[in-house]
Amino acid sequence: MKKLTVPVLDEKDKEFVETLVNVGLKRNVAKTLVYLANVDETISRDIELGADLRQPEVSIVMRELRDQGWIDEREIKKEGKGRPLKCYKLSTSITDIISTLEERKRVEAQLHLENIQKLRSLTDKLK
Repeated sequence: MKKLTVPVLDEKDKEFVETLVNVGLKRNVAKTLVYLANVDETISRDIELGADLRQPEVSIVMRELRDQGWIDEREIKKEGKGRPLKCYKLSTSITDIISTLEERKRVEAQLHLENIQKLRSLTDKLK
C-alpha cells in the first residue's frame, strides 16, 4: 500500500476561505482558490483531499476557474490504461484575483447606488 501526504487547509486558510465567501465567492471555489494559492501545482485528487471536496465538486469548480482565466491546466499521462491526470495551478496571482473581486464589488456597489438615486427621483415625482 502506498502512503501519500497531501497539504490540507489549516485554520488560517479556513479564515481566508470564509472571507472570500463573505465577498461573494461560492464556498467550494474559495476553498479551491486558497488550496491552489498554497501549492505550486496539483492534481484533482489532492485538491479533493486537501480542500475537503468531492470529485464532482472539484470538476465544477475547475470549470468555473477556467472560465475566469484564473488557472492553467495540463494533462499528465499515467502508466498503463486510464484517463490522464489533470494538473492545475493558478495562472493569476491570488493578489490579482482579490483585485478583480474588489473591482467587481465596486461596480456592483455603484449600480446599487445608482438604483437608489433612481428610486429617490421616482419618489419625488410621486409627490
